[in-house]
Amino acid sequence: MLKTLSGKAAPLLLLALLLDLFAAGSAAAAQPDLSMPNLQLTLAGGATEPGNVSLALEILFLLTILSLAPAIVLTCTSFVRIIIVFHFLRQAMGIQQVPPTQVLAALAIFMTVAIMLPTGKQVNDQALQPYLEERIGFDEALAAAEAPIRVFLLKHTREKDLSIFYAITRMERPATPQDVPMASLVAAFIVSELKTGFMIGFLIYIPFLMLDMVVSSILLAMGMMMLPPMMVSMPFKLLLFVMVDGWNLLVGTLVDSFA
Repeated sequence: MLKTLSGKAAPLLLLALLLDLFAAGSAAAAQPDLSMPNLQLTLAGGATEPGNVSLALEILFLLTILSLAPAIVLTCTSFVRIIIVFHFLRQAMGIQQVPPTQVLAALAIFMTVAIMLPTGKQVNDQALQPYLEERIGFDEALAAAEAPIRVFLLKHTREKDLSIFYAITRMERPATPQDVPMASLVAAFIVSELKTGFMIGFLIYIPFLMLDMVVSSILLAMGMMMLPPMMVSMPFKLLLFVMVDGWNLLVGTLVDSFA
């Protein structure tokens, strides 16, 4: 009896399934076409006055500056020297992951903000605030903002490094420091910062290297040739660094190097 009902019900079930599929297709066809909206960016054609065009160019320039802000922070501030010294410190102590790179980068950023605060205050007082109050124009604000930054770059740039880029570009030597092109000055500043950072890192490396040599000699004299010297010397490096208050000395020295 069950087999008989199953055989009779199979065509009815198949017919009901086809009707459901047909109804679903009809409902989908009845709905309006749902398409993704298009986003279009167009330039207004009404900016015919010079003031409107100038304002648009200023906005474009500010957006470009914001996109290049990370590169400006890396090249025109003290960040390069600080992060290089931190890297040398971690290598000298033999700890590759402590402190984490994010922590060192954050500390370098906050130190950069503290070091560049006087320069930033001059830029704000001489260029940004007068421009926002519409007391000076955009060109005057740009020149006023460039002056404190140029003073900082010239103070920490070696003349020898600056002469390299004059030799590359074959430009005439400037009569005054104010005549140095900004692009050449920034490039020379980066080279000077790299050299200074490597010099400070080398001085940091020396005491830890001497400690490694002493521990290695002691282990060799005791016949423990299979024991890695770095495993034994690392706790003594950490103890030495903590006892002399290394972070305070290092941060203070780096800040004073930009005074």
